[in-house]
Amino acid sequence: MRRPELVALPSELPTVAQLFTFARDAELRFETLRMGIDERTFGTRGEQHVLIDAMIRHPGQAKVTTSDPSRGTRGNYEIWISDGVTVRTYSGISKVGTERPARRRVRGLGNPDLPGTSTAYRPVTALQMESLPETFIHPAGLCQNVLATGDCRVVGTADHNGREVIILECHHPRTVEVSEDRPDHQLQVWFDRETGIVARLVETIALRVTRDAVTTSLGPNAALPPTAFTFAFPSDARMLY
Repeated sequence: MRRPELVALPSELPTVAQLFTFARDAELRFETLRMGIDERTFGTRGEQHVLIDAMIRHPGQAKVTTSDPSRGTRGNYEIWISDGVTVRTYSGISKVGTERPARRRVRGLGNPDLPGTSTAYRPVTALQMESLPETFIHPAGLCQNVLATGDCRVVGTADHNGREVIILECHHPRTVEVSEDRPDHQLQVWFDRETGIVARLVETIALRVTRDAVTTSLGPNAALPPTAFTFAFPSDARMLY
């Protein structure tokens, strides 16, 4: 496995550039990971609440389970699971499953002459694209494509679930969403000092919180059960492909 460019952050507050370089290599600092995320979004449909449990074993094995607490417990889950070769998904709500080859990465993006901040990150263990686990565990895209487009400042540290985090604020990052492309759009991101994983992401527009996603647990090099990545489709599952 590749080695991180920065082994650790300086004891004092890091610069934005140091923090981004450190966070880019977050997944290189563990062999296994278990993480819980509590996400609340606030919009025209009111408050939406989602719980996410993610497990990783390098290289290639990943499982993400998502649930909505408002639906109760029976069949209230969606699973995304991959061994690096095949990706399977299943919804306990709709009883619909899929099984397909893992998406191949675009070739030619790994020019060694380019700095890390100018290249697309190549994950050791791929996760579902445009998902919170992908954003939290592989922060390279968040730092490079979102935060770096705004006015970023490292504002301090905090204790989160017994772990130190570095707090960064970003004002007016560029976005493809028309509703969010406005000067009063702000992001506050907490980075775990030990690993570089995102521990919290708070989004505000006009000083109103529109998203608050926070890790409820973070266990790098956690002991995972032997069956952590075992999954069989239920007999009544309807397969789309």
